This record gives sequence, structure tokens and C-alpha cells, in this order.
Amino acid sequence: MNLVCPSCGATNRVAPERLHDGAVCGRCKTALADPAPVAISDAALPGYLAATEQPVVVDFWAEWCGPCKMMAPQFAAAARELADVRFVKVDSDAAPQASVKYRIRSIPTLILFDKGAEVARVSGAMSAKDLSSWIRTQRTQSNLTGKQ
Repeated sequence: MNLVCPSCGATNRVAPERLHDGAVCGRCKTALADPAPVAISDAALPGYLAATEQPVVVDFWAEWCGPCKMMAPQFAAAARELADVRFVKVDSDAAPQASVKYRIRSIPTLILFDKGAEVARVSGAMSAKDLSSWIRTQRTQSNLTGKQ
């Protein structure tokens, strides 16, 4: 399976059974399947979404947003629970092109992608339990890759 390094953007081939054995980028040695959300830039987001062969949940947020701050630990908890989904954070103020491209009207907004295509979105803060449930439901309804 292909995973894109969130640091350098290199596409790495990882055997699915080795995914959680500490896989690192062949170019920069960054962890590829870290169970923590990773921050990603405007420039890196399109390539990351298009080439990553696992579902990706993107949290569009901003530093000044109270609900975003409240949701951050919930997003991280969901990332630890759903190891076969990549979790990405995009600061909407620092990534205006992504915010425009994905029509972000309110924050926090979460978008679930599969092979670069938007599958579902939801706005507003939610608990880790609700977020995990939402992702599982969307994956089942859409028959996404990486399903357990």
C-alpha cells in the first residue's frame, strides 16, 4: 500500500501487514503510520490525499477557534483508536488555498477522503466516540479502502 510522508511528500510503499511495525519514510525517516494526527500544509495536502491508499480524515481548524481547541484531544483520541485511517490537521488560516478548494465555511470541519476524493464531511466539534462512529459509518456506507 502507498503512504505519503506528511513531512517530505515522498510516496512510500508499505506492506499492509507491516504498517504498524514502525514504518518510516525512505527519504526523511519520518514515521508513516504514527497514531497521532499530523499537520500538513496547503502545498502538501493535494498530493497526500491523492496518493495515500488509506482513508484520510482532515480536520480544518484555527488557533483562535474555541471549539477547535476543545476538539483537538478528541481528534487525537480517535486517531489512536482507528489505526487504519490517517488523521491530518490543516490550519485554515495558514492554508487559505486548501480552505478555498474544499469550501470550508465553518470550523472545525472534518472531511473524509478516499483516494483523493471527498466521501463525507461534518462541521462542529464532536467527541472521540462520535467521531470514530461517524468515520466507521461513512466507511461502511461508502465501502472505503482499508476497511477492517
